[in-house]
Amino acid sequence: MSNAAWFARAQEVIPGGVNSPVRSFRSVGGTPYTVLRGSGAYVEDVEGTTYLDFVQSYGASLLGHASDIVIEAVDRTVRNGSTFGAPTPGEVLLAEAIVERVPGLEQIRFVSSGTEAVMSAVRLARGATGRSTIVKFDGCYHGHADALLVAGGSGVAQLGLKGSAGVPDGAVADTMVVPYNVVPTLSDDVACVLVEPIAANMNLVKPREGFLEGLRAECDRVGALLIFDEVITGFRIGPGGCAAATGVTPDLWCFGKVIGGGLPVGGFGGSREIFSHLAPLGEVYQGGTLSGNPLAMAAGLAVLNSVDAQDYATHTNRVGTFGRALCQAIRDGGLWACVPQAGTLLGLYVAPGGSSFSAPSNYAESKAIAAADAYPAFFHAMLRRGIALAPGAYEVMFVSFAHSDDDLARAVEAARDSAREVSETRSAS
Repeated sequence: MSNAAWFARAQEVIPGGVNSPVRSFRSVGGTPYTVLRGSGAYVEDVEGTTYLDFVQSYGASLLGHASDIVIEAVDRTVRNGSTFGAPTPGEVLLAEAIVERVPGLEQIRFVSSGTEAVMSAVRLARGATGRSTIVKFDGCYHGHADALLVAGGSGVAQLGLKGSAGVPDGAVADTMVVPYNVVPTLSDDVACVLVEPIAANMNLVKPREGFLEGLRAECDRVGALLIFDEVITGFRIGPGGCAAATGVTPDLWCFGKVIGGGLPVGGFGGSREIFSHLAPLGEVYQGGTLSGNPLAMAAGLAVLNSVDAQDYATHTNRVGTFGRALCQAIRDGGLWACVPQAGTLLGLYVAPGGSSFSAPSNYAESKAIAAADAYPAFFHAMLRRGIALAPGAYEVMFVSFAHSDDDLARAVEAARDSAREVSETRSAS
């Protein structure tokens, strides 16, 4: 069956034909490809077309698809059973590995998704402080919990939504939205400030010098808790995440993606003192049948144990070289481009040639570049050349450890040709 046939079939039984809205290609147009298999840096669709993949399950696949390391860990574990609803050694081992790597982190509880991790961290912050107000930043996406959907990036932004229908006013009444990279003045009813320490859901926006330090100081001033949403950045930018990279230690962390080795997972962590408020020790309830799933624990531990600080440093250098070449290639092809880097993460902003944009520092500036509307055409031009980018202008690029130098060189050449095609088409129209 073709991609179109599979998508038509999916739409009969799955809303919009997808289980996460951005996969629908709604913001770039066209029919999504349906993946049959993946290996390393590549995926293959149901028509047999192979793509060099920079989506990598939106960052979950640090080692690339179908890594032998992950397969062996999952295969070994699943033979003993896949879920028990009881404690297992695997969850202890992964928790120890994460605590060992992240400075300031003392305990972590595992859940089944990034959304669940953030939702639980916010509840814990409210319970620990006895306060209700949440402060979040415009364009940061923290999953689809009701109170956090307002002014979100990622899929919310791709669809042009301000939030979501079905979320009552009361659910967001205690959520305050402020501009990214500006330290807000907090009142004493604020329970927590929730931030992506490196914003990766409005494309890539790095924190200005002093921003995270300012948030830490302002939270300390009023007794609010600082939460780092590291669902994307955790163990992607380096072995200790943003706390290690920036020297700023939050009160609570949220993790996902990499810590499950490509299986569904999430986790939220903090100090023993704060976690004393969490059931069964305290009165803040959180639970989940599949929390600490043995397969995800084994896969995540295998990934974390397979890379060290030097591996991250080497890969970061490779990604930086690739990002600079990619940016130049797109500009050589006649489009404006900006490819910011944060560790192993790359942003990808494209706009018509002659644009006068600069690297964005907030959501409004990121939206202005997306509104120039060059990304959809560039996305499809790359796809025709066998390069799969995220189907939306607000996502980042994920270069896995499986991407070879030849793979990256191929992507650079495809980007030059794609930019030229888009630029010439725009000029002719």
